Amino acid sequence: MIELILSVLRDKNSRGVNVKKFNPNKNIIIALILAIIVVAIVSITAQRRAQDGKITFGGTILNDTVGLIDKGLSVPGKAVHSSVQAVSNLMSTYQENERLKSKLDNYDTAIIQTKNQQKEIDELKKELNLNATLTSYEKITANVITRSPDTWQDMLVVDKGTNDGIEVNMAVMSQSGLVGRVIQVSQNTSKVELLTSSNQTSNHFPVRVSSSAGDAFGLLKDYDNTTQTFIVNQLTGSNELKEGDIVQTSGLGGNSPRDLLVGTVVKVKQDKSGLDREVYVRPSAQMYDISVVTIVKRLVEEGK
Repeated sequence: MIELILSVLRDKNSRGVNVKKFNPNKNIIIALILAIIVVAIVSITAQRRAQDGKITFGGTILNDTVGLIDKGLSVPGKAVHSSVQAVSNLMSTYQENERLKSKLDNYDTAIIQTKNQQKEIDELKKELNLNATLTSYEKITANVITRSPDTWQDMLVVDKGTNDGIEVNMAVMSQSGLVGRVIQVSQNTSKVELLTSSNQTSNHFPVRVSSSAGDAFGLLKDYDNTTQTFIVNQLTGSNELKEGDIVQTSGLGGNSPRDLLVGTVVKVKQDKSGLDREVYVRPSAQMYDISVVTIVKRLVEEGK
């Protein structure tokens, strides 16, 4: 085969043909010759190996050369493949982290919603228990829709009004205790003045203090922000009152029913004049966290 190529070249030279004119790149011819030589060597090597199982010295050199070239080419390829794989893994990890973050945010939101719903359920249960005890009164459950920060201790607005039978001066309870009275009513809403109000005329609920020595009647007249207690004064009688005695509405004022729970006595002391006693009462209701209330209407027979 090599002799054939050389004869062709000699024939072209004998004709005076300039090889460079037909093939300006000698490297192509050289590469072709080398390729033919390599193929011939590989063929001869394979044939002899098949015959006696031994490899020639030329075959060894060729195999080692091919192995080195293959190794040299495979190293960059493996590096590129590893880099691409690493970038792919990094992107997958990032996307997975984003999905997990999204799920975590949704999980936190679900926990908060569950807590809020559970709190609302607990409050409604307390109102139901309260309504079960107020069997002799007409009562209406309402939701607090407005409580302004600047009048937080004074009043709130609920979502029941004249259309629901609400009237001015009705007593308002939350959970298990008295919290205020209705002072203004519209068709669908009502304004409630709280017992914690600074209005000196708002807290005048007639109350009864029940003790082991008998009952004492007085007037719930004020609220002490420092001790967070109601102050009852103008007490009748001289019965000994002590910590833990129950304070309820007496019903003597004409507007509120009797026996509505106000709180328990925590302290009894003389007033500034020294002529009267002041009873400090811890509210039974939570005065600062009110979301549901029960408005109590005194029945006709209660006023007889």
